[in-house]
Amino acid sequence: EKNSFTTKQSGDAAEDRALHYLLAHGLQLVQRNYRTPGRGGGEIDLIMQDRHGTMVFVEVRKRLHPSYGGPLGSVSASKRKRIAFAAKFFLMRLKYEPTCRFDVVAIDAGGLHWLQGAFAVD
Repeated sequence: EKNSFTTKQSGDAAEDRALHYLLAHGLQLVQRNYRTPGRGGGEIDLIMQDRHGTMVFVEVRKRLHPSYGGPLGSVSASKRKRIAFAAKFFLMRLKYEPTCRFDVVAIDAGGLHWLQGAFAVD
């Protein structure tokens, strides 16, 4: 029998946990589950802004087992590319160009790990 707690529900729960953690650390929510229009675009789990005005694009990764490099190891090059694409698309709508950062919130059996500047984008 398949577990009724679906992957999407599990992902949403991880996102909720990450969001509450980041809010508690002074970040503000700008948008959740941002998607570029059209197919083949990108998605960003959380777009936050820190107290210095830096736009923070957050990928939330949940892994039960620390295999394959754990939650951070699951952010592949192609996934990073899609996140970067979505971030550029989001930024085009703004009237200004903020400083940006790409973070990963990794949730595993050991707890929550906030990796600031987890990866860079050209």
